[in-house]
Amino acid sequence: MLTFVGLGLYDEQDISLKGLESIRRADRVYLESYTSVLMGADVPALEQLYKKPLIILGREDVEQNPEPILEQAKTGEVAFLTGGDPMVSTTHADLRIRAAREHVATRIIHGASISSAVCGLTGLQNYRFGKSCSLPFPARGWFPTTPLETIRQNQNQNLHTLAYLDIQEHRYMRVRDGIASIEGMAEALGLPAPSLYVGVARAGSPEPFVAAGDAERLNQIDFGPPLHILVIPAELHVIEKEYLEMFAGL
Repeated sequence: MLTFVGLGLYDEQDISLKGLESIRRADRVYLESYTSVLMGADVPALEQLYKKPLIILGREDVEQNPEPILEQAKTGEVAFLTGGDPMVSTTHADLRIRAAREHVATRIIHGASISSAVCGLTGLQNYRFGKSCSLPFPARGWFPTTPLETIRQNQNQNLHTLAYLDIQEHRYMRVRDGIASIEGMAEALGLPAPSLYVGVARAGSPEPFVAAGDAERLNQIDFGPPLHILVIPAELHVIEKEYLEMFAGL
């Protein structure tokens, strides 16, 4: 059995009781470390709560070399842990498909996800979000513009865009970096940049931080430690606007 367990948003206390019981029953426990990170807890804190050692996985371990995970799940109980909700990420869906092809039984224990938490923190209504996008750190000779195209397509349909900010080893994209990336794409393509952004920091923590405004305003705000995420709203409903005015300084 391969059980996908969502750990929630911020620290070791976010896990469900069902998830915790599944981990403690498991013969082997893996922690995927590349799509999200619990900034409020380190590995020793998780191991202390779970009473199990954790095997840390990188992207290559899951996407290119998942055979050890699947082989162990054929004869034992394997828990595969992820920040947030396990099936928000395509890479985890692919692992479940591979397991099914090899006749490995699977199940999912869901956790709180940023895709739903951001609605509560910003007041932007869930049903008004379009396709999400990811903002990667730029690399030499590589500066993708697909995220801006996604944002523009959503705005043409009057839909909000959730932009995931890149996570690399010991490097986390901030709200300011995400805005700079989008503004750079707009300049490169000769297109107008968004007029409104909403930045969210440390969702799920005791003190999350949310601020809304144009690029100039948000660039002057210190959002504090990661994780950060960025929303590019479409036209605001009156309730959304009032919520952002009250809770995000719009």
